[in-house]
Amino acid sequence: MQSWLTAFLSAPWRAVAAMFVLNGALLGIWASRIPAVAEIHALGHSLLGLLLLMLAAGAIAAFPVAGRVADRYGAAAMTRLIAILYVVALLVLAIAPTTPLLAVALFIFGATHGAMDVTMNTWAGEAERKIGRPVMSSFHAMFSVGLGLGAATGDLAVRHDLGIPAHFACAALPIAIVTLWLARIDWTMAQQEPQTDGPLFAFPKGALALGGVVAFCSSLGEGAMIDWAAVFLVSVAGADEASAAIGLSVFALAMAVTRFLGDAVVARIGPVAAARCAGAVAATGVASAILTGTFPGAILGFALMGVGYAVVVPLAFSRAANDPGQSPGRAIASVATLGYGGLLLGPPVIGFIADATSLRIAFGVLFCLAVTIVGLAGSIRRQV
Repeated sequence: MQSWLTAFLSAPWRAVAAMFVLNGALLGIWASRIPAVAEIHALGHSLLGLLLLMLAAGAIAAFPVAGRVADRYGAAAMTRLIAILYVVALLVLAIAPTTPLLAVALFIFGATHGAMDVTMNTWAGEAERKIGRPVMSSFHAMFSVGLGLGAATGDLAVRHDLGIPAHFACAALPIAIVTLWLARIDWTMAQQEPQTDGPLFAFPKGALALGGVVAFCSSLGEGAMIDWAAVFLVSVAGADEASAAIGLSVFALAMAVTRFLGDAVVARIGPVAAARCAGAVAATGVASAILTGTFPGAILGFALMGVGYAVVVPLAFSRAANDPGQSPGRAIASVATLGYGGLLLGPPVIGFIADATSLRIAFGVLFCLAVTIVGLAGSIRRQV
């Protein structure tokens, strides 16, 4: 127990964890006000999905560039720099006055989010090696903590009738100041020359490819929850906007708790068994939400989905960070193209399907993807 506590309280863990908190918090702040943004701009499900696709496009465009700059200039330094740009992007997003400008702001917001995802996961891989024990899942737990914290500010903002610009500024700036201060440590990991002998946009290959697909399935479900959980509770379960914000917080809290326990669970039963159990639990959660269509049933389902999705992406990134054939930045960027591509493509996919059918039917896609995780779980075993 003391060794785990020492690892968690070490300077490398604390600094990297702070960046994961900030990354999740900014995304949660945005996601908590999506219903309000949709109302202000009179967005239907299809148009909202199209706008969210701009966020996805920005992130996917940033993934390979971020991997190369992390290798060249150092993951720690680039993570801190991009974090500042990410905060600025959120504040700009809050004041976008028209739908076209909102689309541009979402692209920039997605680009900074995606770039930070790659650099902070590269830094996390370095920290895991320096600490000398598995801690990747705990880093992703801190992302979930930040996501839940950001979503909770939306509930408070709605209850106190706080406008979106004021909410984003009052929530994001204090969190950014604290987390960036915690991330200010000396980091001496050697920088690497980025690999330039391949295409800029690269998908994982060989042993990494199916692991990337598993990460995609999990991340698409997580992305759908981030941007559609509140909308699902309002339109399907009949909740009001303030109560709907609780759904994302429950999902994020369940994911955070599971990720804190994830390293120990994976060490005990192995990554393959852990991924298979995770997919089964996520599928059960989706079924609870779509079959009951009630607020309690959906909340229970969201909690189970948080538990199920929790360990899959950390396993995929840990595998990529230690790939024997590629630099960490490039390997993580390639997995991120599928993994976090799913996180950001999930919302528009759900939006398009919901517009053609219904939101409840659209969530059925998540059930199929969770079952896919069960079937492909063997692919995330680390290669030695």
